Amino acid sequence: MIAMAERRRFFAEEIEAVANLRNPRLVDALATVPRERFLRPGPWIVKSEADFTAPPRRTPDADPRHVCHNLVVAIDPSRQLYNGTPSLIAMAIDALGLDAGSRVLHVGAGLGFYSALIGHSVGASGRVVAIEVDEALAADARANLRDMPWVDLRHGDASQPMAEAFDGILVNAGVTHPLDWWLDALAPGGRMVLPLTGSMKAMGPTIGKGLLTLVTKRDATRFDLRVVTFVAIYSAVGIRDDVLDGQLGQAMARMPFPPLKQLRRDAHESCETCWFHAAGCCFSLADAASESDRPTP
Repeated sequence: MIAMAERRRFFAEEIEAVANLRNPRLVDALATVPRERFLRPGPWIVKSEADFTAPPRRTPDADPRHVCHNLVVAIDPSRQLYNGTPSLIAMAIDALGLDAGSRVLHVGAGLGFYSALIGHSVGASGRVVAIEVDEALAADARANLRDMPWVDLRHGDASQPMAEAFDGILVNAGVTHPLDWWLDALAPGGRMVLPLTGSMKAMGPTIGKGLLTLVTKRDATRFDLRVVTFVAIYSAVGIRDDVLDGQLGQAMARMPFPPLKQLRRDAHESCETCWFHAAGCCFSLADAASESDRPTP
């Protein structure tokens, strides 16, 4: 029988291949952190891409080998709340370019598995502030992360500014816009993974669909921006804007996969290169050096 250590290593290498991971520290985290410790007791309800139109499946027993696959695992199926797809979230973490000693903000910690992967990636010389809006999940995640004292698990909705800077920010829930303080808290050269989603009635009240974006801070006023992939994800609680939700849906209907170039924070009139224009931020199709971002007559 294959030992669990070998199964976890195969799991890590499979996610490395599927998600094209480049950070060996993250791959080692996938092979080292026991995923089952960050789940409800098994047997588990699981879903894969093949189950898109089928009901969720239940594993035959609580053997942890069942969750060493690229599956989502239910935390609370009544709320459509699952421990995210490893390949997708690992790809998002990988995009942050974390090193040993990096400082990271993780919004939407759930039961703490992906916070643990981040914590392993940055090591004891790093710092992770992980925030979870559900009080019960936050308490369980704090207990699950007890062996990583450099991971600070907090209960909240991530709306309140913090007096510290971060090299990376992972927003692990769908939002309609980045909060100002997230952008301010990014260190120069820092990266933020942001799922920009609109609500979808067909997918239920808790799930949104949209774009996974990567924001890179060049300086206090310049932010590069690119689309990583499409995403369907649990919607953030307390920090979405209903008006922007509708406007975002319209933007995605006009151009579902926009070639975004920069996130603008300067005051300007909406123009032809503004894919999604909102007060305080604009998702622009023009790069910072372009002179084509001029107001339309």
